Amino acid sequence: MISIGKTDVGRKRSMNQDSIFLSDTPVGPLPNLYIVADGMGGHAAGDYASRFAIKTVVDFVKKSTIENPVSLLKRAMVFASSEVYKAAEKDKDKAGMGTTMVAAVIAARKLYVGNIGDSRLYVINDEIKQVTLDHSLVEELIRNGQLDRKKGRNHPEKNIITRAMGSRDEAMPDFFEIDLKEKDRILLCSDGLSNMVVDDELRDIVSENEDVEKAVNELIGRANYYGGSDNISAVVISI
Repeated sequence: MISIGKTDVGRKRSMNQDSIFLSDTPVGPLPNLYIVADGMGGHAAGDYASRFAIKTVVDFVKKSTIENPVSLLKRAMVFASSEVYKAAEKDKDKAGMGTTMVAAVIAARKLYVGNIGDSRLYVINDEIKQVTLDHSLVEELIRNGQLDRKKGRNHPEKNIITRAMGSRDEAMPDFFEIDLKEKDRILLCSDGLSNMVVDDELRDIVSENEDVEKAVNELIGRANYYGGSDNISAVVISI
């Protein structure tokens, strides 16, 4: 198994508030760990929130003795959300900060995923499947039948997040378990990629580039080509 991840400021922002973490080797009791987080808040607060949340999750996992991947990810992500909230309460410059997060572990041909917010995970082979569900206003409208998915891509309130790390209430992630096939590839990304590049194009780039690093570079390049309106992060895992 090999993974490559990169994050890019894009063409419109002055600061990159995305953060990533990837390890093909064990992290605590987990055999591997992959994370993408997209921070929200003031100029520096979003950057801090995403980095701090990832560090908190990784440190929690390293110290844990919990072996079940879902149980461990849940505990780590809920704890990190609480710590982000506490950090925001202590520093007025970080008030209201938060972050999305998607985290994944692969063990014995199974993929375990936790997500909160609108950072996504896809499984890609001949087709592309979005595993995670966005916690966003637009996604709720789509699921309730009030908005067509194609129109949702350009909805003016697309960036409104309904659940994120750092909220006052306990922010509960969603969890998914997927059986993997030999040729599957996995893409974790922030909305700076998924908002700019349609799913079929994501599939083509990831599946047609045998070199994982080339796939990641092309994903980021394509998002920037289409305008790069937000920070862009992508992690591609080849089994």
